[in-house]
Amino acid sequence: MSFDQFTVRQSTVFKEVVCFTPSAFTDFRGSVYTTYLEDFFAPYLNGQTQFKHDKFIFNKKHVLRGFHGDTKSWKLVSSAYGEIYQVVLDNRPESKTYKQWEAFHLSGENRKMVLVPPRFGNAFCILSEEAVYHYKLAYNGEYIDAKDQFTVKWNDPSLNVHWPISDPILQKRDQ
Repeated sequence: MSFDQFTVRQSTVFKEVVCFTPSAFTDFRGSVYTTYLEDFFAPYLNGQTQFKHDKFIFNKKHVLRGFHGDTKSWKLVSSAYGEIYQVVLDNRPESKTYKQWEAFHLSGENRKMVLVPPRFGNAFCILSEEAVYHYKLAYNGEYIDAKDQFTVKWNDPSLNVHWPISDPILQKRDQ
């Protein structure tokens, strides 16, 4: 069995958001799977850019990181370990799906990855005791840091996001 293949599922809300699940090889030792193949992912980035760097975020249960995004970064997000409730938000005022959102369950077990395009907000909360959130970033030029990103309040009543926790641990930026 090859473990360099992906199952692809289009978002049910956004044509620009895609969910990937890599195949895995599992035996008595554990499992192995591929998370990135340049030739496979290039068409999903519209041939405009390529992935430049990765980040891992170690989180504790009930940590919620609110909606952040920017105008040029693509993010391929996944859980390397633990369970994560991932929410993608359309933050494009001219879009028919502006302020609509979709949630995904990411875990080290299900290996799902979600491609979040530029101008979409990305937020998540931790459901397990600990989790490792991974994101791979693609962009042209220099990386847009926090001061150049947009933030949308995680509990904005106009969004009506159904978070699975009621009392999250937040950083000041997300409060």
